Amino acid sequence: MEILKAAFLGIVQGATEFLPVSSSGHLVLGSKLLNFQEQGVVFDVFVHLGTLLSVILVFRKDLRKMIVAPFLMVQGNKDPEVIDHFHLGFYVTLATIPIVIIGLLINGYIDQIFKSELIVYCMLIVTGVLMMTTFRIKERGKKVNWWRALVIGLAQSIAILPGLSRSGSTIFAGMALGINRDTAAKFAFLMSIPAILGAVVLKFGELVQTSSSTSGLIIVAVGTVTAAVSGYFSIVLLLDLIKRNRLRMFGYYCFGVALLGFGFYFL
Repeated sequence: MEILKAAFLGIVQGATEFLPVSSSGHLVLGSKLLNFQEQGVVFDVFVHLGTLLSVILVFRKDLRKMIVAPFLMVQGNKDPEVIDHFHLGFYVTLATIPIVIIGLLINGYIDQIFKSELIVYCMLIVTGVLMMTTFRIKERGKKVNWWRALVIGLAQSIAILPGLSRSGSTIFAGMALGINRDTAAKFAFLMSIPAILGAVVLKFGELVQTSSSTSGLIIVAVGTVTAAVSGYFSIVLLLDLIKRNRLRMFGYYCFGVALLGFGFYFL
């Protein structure tokens, strides 16, 4: 039964990591509804690792060009595409700095924060407001630069709070800064790679201590695989919805989940 619960939470994680509805918030709520004892920061990190695999698969071409670009430039390659991917890699790195700092500062409080259902519901309302306003933001064709990357990085660091969507916050921030929807979404996805890797490194000691039993490893593996599969399809879906400027529907969804949550909590 625990394996089925892990599979369900893995699907939830993958489906909500990139959709702007807060994966962490859904994991907190899902684990409480299922009374899933294995779910915690360790399980949370590994299912995030599953979604990392999915974003790497979708953007593998861009990632390869970003990795190769510095070496080509050292060799004197001045191709505009090479320069663009070099800048993109630099901006992704720059945007990661805020979440590294915030993550280190609140590392000891993360478990406590994730246990608060009220924080989840309140932050889901904030996410809903952000998504409801996206359709009013006009595209201005601005490019990602160093200061825009830092602002988007700040939005990502604040989205550590469960219920506040990381993808929703970063895409909204990019759009508010004048970056086109498609570009903002792509940058948000690429930003998630170092952020997830950082979370794994931060919790490495805890992972070693708690993942020793065979049953625990199986549960974590099931969650990781299901998160990777559902994450891939959620990225494809979101890219299509962004092109059609349909992010507002996620605002309605977040409001609905938050209101139901408040209702169950107080009643």
